[in-house]
Amino acid sequence: MTPSGATSSAAGTDVLAAQPRALIVTIYGLYARESAGWLSVSAVIRLMAELGVDESAVRSAISRLKLRGLLEARREAGVAGYGLSRRGAEIIAQGDRRIFHRPETSAAGGWLLAVFSVPEHERARRHALRSRLAWLGFGTVSAGVWIAPRQLADETRDALAMDGLSGYVSLFAADYLAFGDVKEKVGQWWDLARLEQLYQGFISSVGPVFEYWQASTQAPGQLGPAADPGRAFADYVRALTAWRRLPFLDPGLPPDLLPRDWDGSRAAELFRQLQTLLSGPARDHLLAVTGEPVA
Repeated sequence: MTPSGATSSAAGTDVLAAQPRALIVTIYGLYARESAGWLSVSAVIRLMAELGVDESAVRSAISRLKLRGLLEARREAGVAGYGLSRRGAEIIAQGDRRIFHRPETSAAGGWLLAVFSVPEHERARRHALRSRLAWLGFGTVSAGVWIAPRQLADETRDALAMDGLSGYVSLFAADYLAFGDVKEKVGQWWDLARLEQLYQGFISSVGPVFEYWQASTQAPGQLGPAADPGRAFADYVRALTAWRRLPFLDPGLPPDLLPRDWDGSRAAELFRQLQTLLSGPARDHLLAVTGEPVA
């Protein structure tokens, strides 16, 4: 099986198959580390072609990201392109912290409680609040009481303020005292079976990609002479796009409260190893396409 064609997963779907919008967000996230986050339209089209996405789909996806306020049109040296909006840059920065820098946690670290009440006539805000808390990785204790590891306090406060939802919520730092076993409670507050299935799907699809590049790479970040840098870029972008949603659905639950042989740990290590192999070559290819010098 070729790395770009991995199709198996626990759920029987290809977790590496992503919408063009998601792939473009990943590309901008990678490029934002190199410049102000601007890419020419022609560069985005060339990069997305490596991912098998045609020009019309790229232009449609960019338009939707512009409408959502994540990208904004601007010209650089007379060249048409799109850059990250202020909101888009904030979202990318939040994602970086969660995807690449999730700290270790323990049961002794305590919990963060989000207690909220939204008036009935503001159902849309209630839905937005619940969606945001779910995307931050909160579990549900009861209808208006959601829970997460305490380490998410700053991130949660910033995200709710950015979305204009802070007026509906009170945040508390808490410890679990009684009643019942906290490990069993975690299994009630979060859908661990679903998370496990998602992790298994990631491992099944990305495992063959890692094995391919591990066999064909001379050293970490150094491709063999026959390796295709465009393919390395495409595989890394697909894998990163598939991975970046998982650390949000799983907020970094304490390992001592998770089932034995938790696949989340295996998936995280697999992504880390693939990142070591492909992040450098993928960056070099992106900069070659955009015309930037490769440092």
